[in-house]
Amino acid sequence: MAPSGYKAVTRYRDWDGKVRQVKRHGATKGAARRNLAAAIRDRSSGTSQIDINAETKLSVLSEVWFEEIKGRDLSPSTVQAYRDRLDKQILPSLGELKLRELSVGVVDRHLAAVKAAHGPSLAKTTRSVLSGLFTLACRYDAIATNPCRDVGRISVKPKRPPTALTIEELRRLHQWLSRDEQSVERDLPDLILFLTATGLRIGEALAVRWRDLDLDECTVEVRGTVLRLRAGGLIIKPSPKSAAGLRILELPSWAVTMLRRRQPDDVGEDELAGQQVFPAPLAGGLRDPNNTLKMMRQAFKHAGFTGVTSHYFRKTVATLMDDAGLSARAAADQLGHAKPSLTADIYMGRRKRATGAAEVLEDLF
Repeated sequence: MAPSGYKAVTRYRDWDGKVRQVKRHGATKGAARRNLAAAIRDRSSGTSQIDINAETKLSVLSEVWFEEIKGRDLSPSTVQAYRDRLDKQILPSLGELKLRELSVGVVDRHLAAVKAAHGPSLAKTTRSVLSGLFTLACRYDAIATNPCRDVGRISVKPKRPPTALTIEELRRLHQWLSRDEQSVERDLPDLILFLTATGLRIGEALAVRWRDLDLDECTVEVRGTVLRLRAGGLIIKPSPKSAAGLRILELPSWAVTMLRRRQPDDVGEDELAGQQVFPAPLAGGLRDPNNTLKMMRQAFKHAGFTGVTSHYFRKTVATLMDDAGLSARAAADQLGHAKPSLTADIYMGRRKRATGAAEVLEDLF
């Protein structure tokens, strides 16, 4: 009786020079490809010298590559993003092509189509995944060069200049949130106040536990970020977005006052230490960043701040630091950026610069 479901097949030249075939079945196309990748990996580690070659389909190579990157020290969200690009942008269009058929032109046209349909940022991630696939193929001598090296450049330009809220806008927004019954039920006023006080990313703020706070010293330690994975649900990634994200920040007195008010009186110190400062409003425990962002957008729109996102508060913190004469390095340390240039270019709002040029040029005409 023939196996049911889908079949994945690849051919290779064995140690004796003969061309042989490996095939595996699965309930879905993805399962069949993963089963085939596992078989290739197992054969590679045994006595049979199986090889990826020019006749190998990209769908087979992709599963071998994906198994390899899962063993690297990558963020779970990065691994998930790479899997999404494989399943949604690469395999449906290119999966059945053989490596010898994937020319620079084929890859370039595919990336152009992805950019047109989904935007330049997603197209760049797709190119990164394809480049990783072709690098692996080059290691097997299946192709001579990586086609991604010669494709057209994908430019990702900011859609709009850095935008920061003024102090008056911040006060007006917080007053509105504090008076709005739905926003209070969703625990948005204190969360927005905390974002304003720290410039944290939303995932970083939702990961803060009471043990990360030292209210006597007026500090918060940033140790991780909340992520939602399809396989594992909500988790705390034990490190922020980058190594620079691990930091201890000072808190203004008004933020400490707000946090002291939030401290529950009916919970023991040891039990409280492991609880979230900003838990899910109804169920408790970890709060979903995506759902929270959606709630914020709704509240901001009703308050007359359409288009404002959680990143506006990061930009506001950086811009206020800049206005006060603090360095880009200090703002980068606050926001958890490794490079001050990123902070200056993207997160600091543009303002009038007293460069001295006007005074020097005053007497030209």
